[in-house]
Amino acid sequence: MTLPTITALSPLDGRYAAKVAALRPLLSEFGLMHRRVQVEVEWFIALSDAGLEGFAPLSEASRGLLRGLIVLFSEADARAIKDIEKTTNHDVKAVEYWLKSRFETQPELKAASEFVHFACTSEDINNTSHALMLKAARTDVMLPALDRIITKLVGMAKAFASVPMMSRTHGQTASPTTVGKEIANVVARLQHARERIAEVKLLAKMNGAVGNYNAHSIAYPDTDWEAFSRKVVEQHLGLAFNPYTIQIEPHDYMAELFDAYTRANTILIDFSRDVWGYISLGYFKQKLKDGEVGSSAMPHKVNPIDFENAEGNFGLASALLMHLSQKLPISRWQRDLTDSTVLRNMGVALGYALLGYDSLARGLDKLELNAAALAADLDEAWEVLAEAVQTVMRRHALPQPYEQLKAFTRGKPMTRELMQGFIANLALPQAEKDRLLAMTPAGYTGQAAALAARIA
Repeated sequence: MTLPTITALSPLDGRYAAKVAALRPLLSEFGLMHRRVQVEVEWFIALSDAGLEGFAPLSEASRGLLRGLIVLFSEADARAIKDIEKTTNHDVKAVEYWLKSRFETQPELKAASEFVHFACTSEDINNTSHALMLKAARTDVMLPALDRIITKLVGMAKAFASVPMMSRTHGQTASPTTVGKEIANVVARLQHARERIAEVKLLAKMNGAVGNYNAHSIAYPDTDWEAFSRKVVEQHLGLAFNPYTIQIEPHDYMAELFDAYTRANTILIDFSRDVWGYISLGYFKQKLKDGEVGSSAMPHKVNPIDFENAEGNFGLASALLMHLSQKLPISRWQRDLTDSTVLRNMGVALGYALLGYDSLARGLDKLELNAAALAADLDEAWEVLAEAVQTVMRRHALPQPYEQLKAFTRGKPMTRELMQGFIANLALPQAEKDRLLAMTPAGYTGQAAALAARIA
């Protein structure tokens, strides 16, 4: 596919064109035309096998030629269809006429050319095409990109499973965790979101102008058109059949799918902001790249731009996906055209999500753990052991353990010496006292390391 120029209105087709190139042949107008040709061809071939009077089964040569039109579909073919559309002012009819034009030198196909688009409404072709586009984008591009992030995070969770880190609840010091455990939390959420994306059934219908097989039944009243349509949708096209529709497939599955992508985006926005904060705290450094500039005025800057870009692009993606999921299932009476123009932006919505995946992956690849900063932060926060001390005091029924630790630590600077002095004066069994005296903030991480290490 030819990449657009610097004059592109959308940054997806300009500045970021190369990063979303994998989606371009699938979700562009070229991709829609390609799938329309596929659907028209498979419907035509299936009709030839349906035992209809006047349409004998096609020869293997004709079938090969027809399916070759799908496999070899090119930008030149798409431009030829667009040229026909200048006359028809109808995009699906242009595909029908283009197909028929390819039959002119093939007597068997030319004789049966009126069975191209037979009994179909445009939406029979469009809804199946959109489902095929989403299927290819999900399988070939979106899930692999998301899986690369998940795989990277699993590796980080395991590598940093035992590296202690200060927690911050409400932005304040809190019970320590480990770097790996915090990443494992994200992995678990993201894996669930990924499953939701993957399991959405992509539905399609081929039942005529208002979903009742009206034209089909008047032409061939003895044919089981619902069974035939189901076979085309499920066996020829690999989609799930929807038996109850108006003129359009109602797009509920699309809403479900786009909501699932949005949920993954939300998780990744949350993570991108957290990593941005950890870089700000010095917990992570970023690898330097020769020639790269962080600021036009401040030479020292190494900005977390990949995480900022990821956050911004996930936000754009989700805004579009949310509109799609809320608008598409709504159609006036048996149909209006608002879904058609909105659906042309599926590629834009998923393109911004893919750009977010790319930015986040780049950012993760630049991260370097700053173990010294993590350790120093913990060593200055002995107040976090107040939870541990008051909990052991509760176990041994010492009076007002929470209140004692609150009065001793809340809002006050705390050192090793102060905390250990408090512990030494407690009326606890010596073994318990020794265990508490040996404890440090870095060692007070509970089962974080084990939880992080088992993530997969």
